[in-house]
Amino acid sequence: MLGLKRQDFVFLMVVAVLTVLAPFLFNLFPENSALAQFNGGYPDLMQRVAIFSIFAIGFNILFGLTGYLSFGHAAFLGVGSYAAIWSMKLMTMNIIPAIILSVIIAGLFSLLVGWISLRRSGIYFSILTLAFAQMSYSLAYSVLTPITGGETGLQPKVSDPRVFDATLAEGAAPTANLFGLAMKSSYELRLGDWLFTFNVGYYVAAFIMLVAFYIAVRIFRSPFGVMLRAIKTNQTRMAYTGLNPRPYTLAAFVISGMYAGLAGGLMVAMDTQVGPERMFWTASGEVVLMTILGGAGTLIGPVLGAGVIKYMENIISKINEGILHKWFAFLPDGLEDFLVSVIYPFIGKGWHLTLGIIFMLVVIFLPGGLLEGGQRIYAWFKRGKKPDIPPKDPEHHPKPSPHVA
Repeated sequence: MLGLKRQDFVFLMVVAVLTVLAPFLFNLFPENSALAQFNGGYPDLMQRVAIFSIFAIGFNILFGLTGYLSFGHAAFLGVGSYAAIWSMKLMTMNIIPAIILSVIIAGLFSLLVGWISLRRSGIYFSILTLAFAQMSYSLAYSVLTPITGGETGLQPKVSDPRVFDATLAEGAAPTANLFGLAMKSSYELRLGDWLFTFNVGYYVAAFIMLVAFYIAVRIFRSPFGVMLRAIKTNQTRMAYTGLNPRPYTLAAFVISGMYAGLAGGLMVAMDTQVGPERMFWTASGEVVLMTILGGAGTLIGPVLGAGVIKYMENIISKINEGILHKWFAFLPDGLEDFLVSVIYPFIGKGWHLTLGIIFMLVVIFLPGGLLEGGQRIYAWFKRGKKPDIPPKDPEHHPKPSPHVA
């Protein structure tokens, strides 16, 4: 079905169902409860999880399959974003042309960067990609300001030409849309003390994420994917067989760059504001963390890593001292203040410290990422549940006699 084996198809359907039900799964606690702080079912967070999942899935095709570690993938994210914003300024606020253009431009740019960078491997390749990303950031920040807007960035204006859109009414602002359906449109469903928000932008991003995930599955299971794994296993031995690995690594690099451009275009579709900070090296490091944290070389691992990091960035970072004092208000004052002073450095502005500790523990104890941790827990629950196999009867299955010369 859909060109997939039954197991992969079932897996894809499970991911699709979880994606559709995300507004429910992210809002587990009643709206007025003390634990409502941990609810993440609002449009901005869910959109970011879907978009950065695409970014991480694409990065995993390069790093997870070939072993080539790029520290400059944020350059393609930024290039895709600028392509999308100019599509909205010059052609139409419809997100379809913007997304298509972002993928094409990012693919062409990644072809250039990959053609140069893949002349080296290992740390030299990583440093080259980092250099390209930082050069791109510098150009966007201070050199190509007529195109990029410099430090202030770009956003659609009423005065932009937009040759395919009708003239806006007086006082109206340009809004990203899908054939007239605004990305910011939402429907709220209240069930008792729970409030669920269904956002158009999220479901558009989620649908594109599922398509990107399906393409990644096809790549992983294809002969092309096998060749990429061979490159990661032993590139020298592969070259001895007469196969040139460079066209395969370049193809993986370009595909990965196009995924990054797609994520950049979707970021503009959800929030029509673009700045050079999307090209900074920290953005490249973030996608590396997502992939390794979830499980490099796996299908669902990068999605899991993107979800964990974006959740911590948007939820854990907003827990302040006031919220902690409310949680521990039932304790004696001295104990309450002690717990707040111990916990606070790891949340709020210190959430990066918690992320660093988690990442360190994963690298040391779970080299396969959080996905490996889930697999170990599943195996632990199955431990001891051995099938009932009757013991062999020695009379019916006698041992063979030793051979006599």
